[in-house]
Amino acid sequence: MSQALIVIDVQNDFCPGGALAVPDGDAVVAPINAMMADFETVILTQDWHPAGHSSFASSHAGKAPFDLVEMAYGTQVLWPDHCVQGRKGASFHADLDTSGDLILRKGFRRNIDSYSGFFENDQQTPTGLEGYLRTRGITELTLVGLATDFCVAYTALDAAKLGFDVSVELSACRAIDLDGSLKRALADMHAAGVQLPTGPA
Repeated sequence: MSQALIVIDVQNDFCPGGALAVPDGDAVVAPINAMMADFETVILTQDWHPAGHSSFASSHAGKAPFDLVEMAYGTQVLWPDHCVQGRKGASFHADLDTSGDLILRKGFRRNIDSYSGFFENDQQTPTGLEGYLRTRGITELTLVGLATDFCVAYTALDAAKLGFDVSVELSACRAIDLDGSLKRALADMHAAGVQLPTGPA
């Protein structure tokens, strides 16, 4: 019971045809489903933004998607409207097995984004995931999902910082790769001691 699989944001808006599609994003579904049987605990995270979220470019006059702005908690990438609560884009990919132990929603506070499954982007506001894992006695985490260079990497780095044994199964991840973000994320994870089995990122 010490191991858990964390499936990150495999949602329609991050798959081909979605509002913030990750290239080849739907290719992670089959390998993730196949991996689930190897873990007694499976946790899924779900981006869950209210309409008009502060991370949306549409919430900032004169700004375009992928522009950078300064928020109270630091630099924020502005995104196309995505994973809006209750809309189809926020739903998990139809072929993803969602019969896990926990679905954890993040990014639901209007004025702060949340890449990591552990903390919002201020690095202080917890999601509750750490407490869930601790009380379940889980110490080893394998991360999969979307996108490698944002929500997967942020979750992995926070998990390592919190003392978990962390592996990112790159064959079941895909990246946005925004201005070299994938290379930076892989370097940061490696430096933090995150295990990175080879495969598509």
